Amino acid sequence: MVKIILWLLAIWVALSLVGAVVKGLFWLAVIGGVLFLGTAAYGAIKSNGRKGIKGPR
Repeated sequence: MVKIILWLLAIWVALSLVGAVVKGLFWLAVIGGVLFLGTAAYGAIKSNGRKGIKGPR
């Protein structure tokens, strides 16, 4: 699961950079940034949720 999230984050960063470099595709940078933040938030929520589930036995 963590590998998938890391790959998605890498893809979103690449999309953001391509969008920033290409002048006419500013929207691509915006979409990449939004998707990066969404994926990072999802990963943070999932990793925090697992810590609470394990707990002491």
